[in-house]
Amino acid sequence: MLVPGLAAGQQTEQIASGRALVEDNCIRCHGIGEADESSHPDAPEFRALSKRYPIEALGEAFVEGIVTGHPDMPEFVATPVQTAAIIAYIESIQE
Repeated sequence: MLVPGLAAGQQTEQIASGRALVEDNCIRCHGIGEADESSHPDAPEFRALSKRYPIEALGEAFVEGIVTGHPDMPEFVATPVQTAAIIAYIESIQE
């Protein structure tokens, strides 16, 4: 979710922040990059999420707390700023 009005450098920082968040919270199960595979069989690669969901719709799930996904996925709750960064990162790597 690139935020309108952010300068290119701010957009880059937002994407980098989102990548750091998914590295800290999601990499154990999900492929989070442009080519890596998910280690968990039920965890989709982030680069292909747009094939399953509208990416902008994931924002509400992050803010409310994702508790579904793969059966053993831990609960994850993000602030609105973190959510915008995660969505911006995920959008940046879609196939």
